[in-house]
Amino acid sequence: MKKAVLALVLIGALAAYFAFDLGQYLSLENFKASQADIVAAKDAHPALYIAGFFLLYVAVTGLSIPGAAIMSLVAGALFGVVIGTLIVSFASTMGATLAFLSSRYLLRDWVQGKFGERLRAVDDGLEKDGAFYLFTLRLIPVFPFFVINLLMGLTRIKTGTFFGVSQIGMLPATIVFVNAGTQISRIESTAGLLSPTLIASFVALAFFPWAAKGIVAVVKRSRG
Repeated sequence: MKKAVLALVLIGALAAYFAFDLGQYLSLENFKASQADIVAAKDAHPALYIAGFFLLYVAVTGLSIPGAAIMSLVAGALFGVVIGTLIVSFASTMGATLAFLSSRYLLRDWVQGKFGERLRAVDDGLEKDGAFYLFTLRLIPVFPFFVINLLMGLTRIKTGTFFGVSQIGMLPATIVFVNAGTQISRIESTAGLLSPTLIASFVALAFFPWAAKGIVAVVKRSRG
C-alpha cells in the first residue's frame, strides 16, 4: 500500500509537470527574460532564495525532471561560483539519492524476483566494485544522471557509498556548469559547454581509479 501511494505521488508530480508545461520555467529564455527582477529579489532576501533554490533543485533531481543543467547555470548567475557550486553539489546529490532510494524501494524487489539469478553476477560485481563503477559513470557526461540514479537503486550498493561517490563524481561537471552560468547572458544552450577536450579529461579522470587499483594489485602480487 505504501509503495502504491509513493508511486502515485511520483507519477502525479511528473504528470503535472508535463501537463501544465512547467518546464517553461526551467529554461534559459525564461530566466534571461526575468533575470533583473530575480537578481533584485535575491539580493533583498538572499537566505530565502538560497533555501528555496536548494529545495527546488532537490525536487527537480529527485523527480528526475529535465532542467538540472539549466538550474546549475542559474546558480552561477545568481550566487557566483563558490556558493553556487556548494548549493548545486549538495542539492544534486541529495536529489539523486532520493531518486536512488525511490527506485530501490519501489522496484528492487520486483526486479530481483524476475531477474534475480541473471543479475546475481552483476550484483556481486557492484557489491565489490560499485564505487568504482559509479564514479566512472558520474564523470562521463554521456550517461544521463537520472538513469544512473534509477539503475543503481536496483543494485546492492550502499546508500552512503552512493551519496559520497556521487558527490565527488558529479563535482567536476557541476563546477563547469556553475562557472559558465556566471556568463549566462552569452549562453544560448547547454550543448556547447562540454567540449571534446573537457569530456576526454573527464573520461581519463574516470578511469584513473581503475588504473590505480590495477597497479596496486600488480604490486601486491609481485611482493607476494
